[in-house]
Amino acid sequence: MKSLYDIAAPAKLNLFLHVTGRRNDGYHLLQSVFMLIDWHDTLHFELRSDGQISREDLGTPLPADDLVLRAARALQGSSASPLGAHIGIEKRIPAQAGMGGGSSDAASTLLALNRLWKLDYSLEKLSQIGLGLGADVPFFLAGQNAWVEGVGEKITPISLPEGRFLVVKPEQGLETRLIFSDPSLKRDSQTAIISGFLADAFGFGRNDLQSVAERLCPGVTQALEWLASQGLKGRMTGSGSAVFAHVLQQPDMGSVPSAFEVRLCQSLTVHPLVGWAVSKGLSVGGL
Repeated sequence: MKSLYDIAAPAKLNLFLHVTGRRNDGYHLLQSVFMLIDWHDTLHFELRSDGQISREDLGTPLPADDLVLRAARALQGSSASPLGAHIGIEKRIPAQAGMGGGSSDAASTLLALNRLWKLDYSLEKLSQIGLGLGADVPFFLAGQNAWVEGVGEKITPISLPEGRFLVVKPEQGLETRLIFSDPSLKRDSQTAIISGFLADAFGFGRNDLQSVAERLCPGVTQALEWLASQGLKGRMTGSGSAVFAHVLQQPDMGSVPSAFEVRLCQSLTVHPLVGWAVSKGLSVGGL
């Protein structure tokens, strides 16, 4: 195998996000449901025999040292593989949106290079590497919609109803650290249970980060107000500036403000690369 092309890295939405506490080390304890959607980046991998790892930006330019390169180097270092790769990235998921684009790219990189380099690492091994790159990476590696707790490391797969979502990304982005370091952030939400969520999957709870985000980024409020003008109840996803609303019929896309990036997205049942790694000695699908 010399190359892997058109490897998908899908975004996620947080259907809710509650902050239930804070550890002594400063990390926040969360509860959330992560749902995969069909807004995705596309990656291309070509084998290099010289051990070098290089990257080509085929769309939106990325920082010089992004999560894709860090993921490739982490896997190479863990495996001591003499092989390298040239990675092309068609970036579509906006940055600082709360949609997990960088983490998803890292996860797809780990899965693709595990196959390209013939490492046969287990899903558990890849997840250990992924957690060192970012709290959301293990979710994308697991490949299923999930109830997420702790600092993001406790992942319980759940089945969600299918749905369509109007996702709005204002021009401004948001840095995660600014929200979590804000003294006004609510950090004592009551612990929820899965059955309570499933009784109203697309309306349950709230995003505890939203009030802080609206103060820091006026674009969040403007995007929510635009959704409200369409008769939709919006909510922020993750810790970025994107917001979304569950839709039951085709929305009016002709009135979208020029400063917003808006997409009508479909939920995904599983990640496109589910089964690309082995879990507990048994393959669960793949090519």
